[in-house]
Amino acid sequence: MSTTTSLDRRRFLAVSAGAALGASALSACAATVDDGSSSGGGGSSKTTLTVMSQDNELDKKTIQAAEQALGIKIRLISSDDTKLNAMLAAKNPPDLVRGLGAVETPYFAARGLMENLDPYFAKSSVLKPSDLDPVNDVWRYDGHRQGAGPRYGMAKDYSQDQMFWYRTDLFDAAKLDHPSATEPLSYDEWLDLGKQLVKRRLGKVKVYGLNATGLGNFSQLMGMTASAGGSVFAEDLATVDFSSPEALKALRWLLEYTKADIGPNVVNPNPDGWDWPTYQANRMAIACDGYWFGGAIGGDPKAAKVSRFAPAPQLGSSRISPCFSATGYWIPTGAKNKDAAWKFFEWYFGGQPAKDRASSGWGIPTLKSLRPQMPQGTAFQKQAFEVQQQELDYFKVLTFTPYVQLAALDATLNQVLPQMVKSGASAGKVADKLNSQMNDQIAKGKQVLG
Repeated sequence: MSTTTSLDRRRFLAVSAGAALGASALSACAATVDDGSSSGGGGSSKTTLTVMSQDNELDKKTIQAAEQALGIKIRLISSDDTKLNAMLAAKNPPDLVRGLGAVETPYFAARGLMENLDPYFAKSSVLKPSDLDPVNDVWRYDGHRQGAGPRYGMAKDYSQDQMFWYRTDLFDAAKLDHPSATEPLSYDEWLDLGKQLVKRRLGKVKVYGLNATGLGNFSQLMGMTASAGGSVFAEDLATVDFSSPEALKALRWLLEYTKADIGPNVVNPNPDGWDWPTYQANRMAIACDGYWFGGAIGGDPKAAKVSRFAPAPQLGSSRISPCFSATGYWIPTGAKNKDAAWKFFEWYFGGQPAKDRASSGWGIPTLKSLRPQMPQGTAFQKQAFEVQQQELDYFKVLTFTPYVQLAALDATLNQVLPQMVKSGASAGKVADKLNSQMNDQIAKGKQVLG
């Protein structure tokens, strides 16, 4: 497997934690942006499709294959929130935009910036709604909630991101039983394992017992709160409430995890930047990363031999296993080449590229018909496949607010938590501060949206 997909996954945090679109940005003047989106390409009669994506994902080989298959030219613009914002404001957007459906759909759809793709799906013989994996529902928005209404995009692949991988050699060395492949641990049990697996030398962590926040703090809190039977967001999505019993329970757990210093956290982040180098070097016993992480593990026979996959831990009795990204593409309403963009959709999501991704082990395919192509050739792959198949029943769409972007909420957490942890503040005081700051952000976003 090439490293291009690996880099894509590694950059999940970089993308989701990038500069958020400013509250007034979509009404700003940006007529001077040089987006290079004119069609024709130097006199050529071929349509030029402008795609905002990552060059490690939409690399030269993929672009050449798409151009040959579709008879078009592709101009790549590197993913950049600020530039996208300016292009949207100038009403001169790319024809296709790479995005995170799970957390971005409400924000862009509520502003009328995403094309309703239902008419395209209705006519397609390649991408049939009946064949779409339920994860694609995070790309739906009915004006109030995700999971219903028009489809505004599609995921290229996905994972249930609170599932985790663990190293059997480190469990065996600590004389601990391996986690069940079918029954989820409680979060308290999970934290206890992390405390028993951590190794320190001269007061410093040498082997992480557990990384619970590799894909961000806010998403983790959303999932934990939902498994406790609650929601971080209010019913109208216009406020957060970390003081509710369910959210406060999740926040207390995150604070205890951070104070225990058994894994990367907002006070002491992982110097490696992401989990794979640390896990591969036998310095992380448990990594909270979804099925996609198996793509990296499967490329290292030594790591694969001692790695196993396990269900998402649960904070309460409402067993769920969400997706935090569902990375894919959407077509802006102002795109100049929507039909050509849809042809790319069909080729990329339903053609050979989709088949290649399905068999790579770097994510769950988003067409149900491609699930049998997920790798099962080795004992490692077979175990991961079986655990993942059982977990599919517990997928649930978690609705994100349309008023502010994930990056802004994660930035608040990253600013508030370290100082509150160091001061020894109670969970209640942390909740109050988060509520105050985040609700101010959301209120400003709601005012702009109108």
